Amino acid sequence: MQTLVDTHAHLADSDFDADLADVLDRAKSVGVGRIVAVSETLDDALKNLRLAEMYDAILPAAGLYPTYLDFDKAEAMVDLIRNNADKIVAIGEVGLDYWKIKEPEERDIQHKIFESFIKLSIELNKPLNVHARSAGRHAIAKLIELGAKKVQMHAFDGKASTALPGIEAGFFFSIPASVMRSRQKQKLVKRLPLECLLLETDSPVLCPEPTVRNEPANLITALEEVARLKDIQIEELKVIIANNFHRLYDITL
Repeated sequence: MQTLVDTHAHLADSDFDADLADVLDRAKSVGVGRIVAVSETLDDALKNLRLAEMYDAILPAAGLYPTYLDFDKAEAMVDLIRNNADKIVAIGEVGLDYWKIKEPEERDIQHKIFESFIKLSIELNKPLNVHARSAGRHAIAKLIELGAKKVQMHAFDGKASTALPGIEAGFFFSIPASVMRSRQKQKLVKRLPLECLLLETDSPVLCPEPTVRNEPANLITALEEVARLKDIQIEELKVIIANNFHRLYDITL
């Protein structure tokens, strides 16, 4: 059976403290064998590293959530990533958030911090796991401007036309399980090439059912909905998605 990868989940979240082992078992039982655990803070990143030592399924990532407008925290995260480059599979989540950050001066800080992570990605040859809420066009433009090569746009909330420059640059777009209830995500999937798609859950949020805790086992919902939207057999889609993951992360499943 082809292994599935949840390419964006918050396993360090306290929502999983009581039953993480069970959560991972449920994921494994439906074929989700690996999970990229992203971070929002330094504590998250350190916890991801500890969890990865405990559970083979966890692939640790490290990044600073874009609403943290703190150069010292960003510098500390850069240092952590450099010091653990042999263990960390991606830099994320990082990016831009124009939904919460409105003031031009604060957005400027956000851009500078994002730039530091883009440059680090190029330096270390690590994928970027990118948050770009209400800022897709700006994030993609910044990534292209700085020459980013390994990019995953997580739960992209823009139009397919906004994604097009990223597709042309070879970026990947991960589709969350909430695609089943999102017209925007459904339209995006229909327009994007299969060769640029990945799957994610963004657990514990973006559940197929609103207000319910999400978990990696729900990646199956994303798989089934993408297969339906692209009119492709599920087993064939699994192979394509696995190849896409390998192309970006250079990890053999």
